[in-house]
Amino acid sequence: MNEINSELTETITITLQPQDNGKYMCQLSSSFPDSPRENIQCYGQNKEHAIAIALEQLADEYRQIAESQQNMDWLTVEHSETGEPIKKHYHVTLHYERLAEEESKFEAIHNTIMGNTVVENGKITVIEIDPEMPIDPLTKSWDL
Repeated sequence: MNEINSELTETITITLQPQDNGKYMCQLSSSFPDSPRENIQCYGQNKEHAIAIALEQLADEYRQIAESQQNMDWLTVEHSETGEPIKKHYHVTLHYERLAEEESKFEAIHNTIMGNTVVENGKITVIEIDPEMPIDPLTKSWDL
C-alpha cells in the first residue's frame, strides 16, 4: 500500500452558483502551484451537470500535462536483451462530446456510437503507466 503524504495542502474548490434562468455555473479554483489555470467556469443544466463539465475540463488539462511530461517518442519500441519487444502498459483515454438533437436518449446514444466518428473526432490521451498501477478503466455506462 502506498503511503499518503499528510503534508499535502493543495486543494481544488468547487463553487456552485445558481443562475437566474434556473441553470448553474460551476467554478473550480485550484491552489496547486502548477495548475493549468487558476479557475474553470462551466454552465450546466443542473448542479451535477455543471460539476461534471467542469471536472472533465480539469481532467482533460491534467491528462494533457501528464502525457506531455513523459515526452515519449510515439514510434520507439524498446527491446529486451534477447531482442523481443517489451510490452508496456498505457492508460488510454478517449474523450468525445457532441450535442445531439434526437427523438430519444436511445437515438442520441445509437447515433453517436455508429461508425468511427467517435474515434476519428475524439481526443485521445496516452499515458504510460506502471503495470501495478491500480487504474480501473471506465466501461460503457448505459444500458441499451
